[in-house]
Amino acid sequence: MFDPSHQTSAHAPHEHDAHHLGVSLGPALRHACDGRLGEIEWFRCAWQHGGAATGFSTWRHDDRTLRPVMVKLPVGSIEHRWTTDLSRAAPPAQHAPTPLVLASGTEVGGYDFAWLVIERLDGQPISSSFTAEAVSELLRATARFHAAAASVRVIDETPRTPDWDGLLHKSREITKADGLSESRPWNEAVKRVQKVLPVLKAKWQGRRIHTWCHGDLHPGNAMRRACADGASACRECVLIDLAMVHAGHWIEDAVYLERLYWGRAEQLHGIKPVSQLAKLRRESNLPTDDNYAELAAVRRVLMAACVPAYSNREGHPRYTHAALEVLEQYLPQVAH
Repeated sequence: MFDPSHQTSAHAPHEHDAHHLGVSLGPALRHACDGRLGEIEWFRCAWQHGGAATGFSTWRHDDRTLRPVMVKLPVGSIEHRWTTDLSRAAPPAQHAPTPLVLASGTEVGGYDFAWLVIERLDGQPISSSFTAEAVSELLRATARFHAAAASVRVIDETPRTPDWDGLLHKSREITKADGLSESRPWNEAVKRVQKVLPVLKAKWQGRRIHTWCHGDLHPGNAMRRACADGASACRECVLIDLAMVHAGHWIEDAVYLERLYWGRAEQLHGIKPVSQLAKLRRESNLPTDDNYAELAAVRRVLMAACVPAYSNREGHPRYTHAALEVLEQYLPQVAH
């Protein structure tokens, strides 16, 4: 799903090229791991859309025991840095919010390719069975991720500011060209947003930047960790694919998840991501800010108003209708 504030990994290899690259570099990668890494079974999985090759293998510990692992290469610099940093600072393994790293590097076989050998997580992403419990687990993992990220790195970057003016102009052009269902109400709604855009931008740009956001929070980017004793009670949710981590406000992750289900709210099972994540952050002694509800409303309005601009990606009538309803619901609350 589109998010105009996303950072992207530049020059990611095509999936087909990455798979063959992984196969060709497998022997060099095993050599870089001093023989601890076993034979690699490379595979393609439906839930990954990045440019990395992935494979299953085993890792030999000092006591000769073997642990199932997953291999990933090449890995973007943001994902490599965050995955390794969070693993080094991880609490007891059964509570780490991201995969544990067994080995990593930034070069293999003479190529400047970052790579990771991480614990093998259990089964499919939680999107395969997105129950109410899974929604709650995903948000708990997000709060744990926010806390862990804050502990390993201070906020040392400025968030990228989307071209809201340009995006809204594009939205108006598409609605005026009748290229969208409900074009007339869409045109009027986006026009109202344009009139108050300076107010909205001031509120959004004035938010506190105090969180490392995951940036791509959805159930396809979360898996469960299998406990050593096979028990299910402690199989906590783990966030994967950290290529979009960025500095921002915590509501960005919550609204991102919520937005994915505009038009399909029943799939969140009545759980409200913003209020639920706020509760979890308070329980973890993380700041929430008194005005987080208004910030969430501003974010919803800005994101909803951009939907026509990306109707080629997000043009399903049910989704666009829901986005229009969100826009009409929240704009009066923040347009002053």
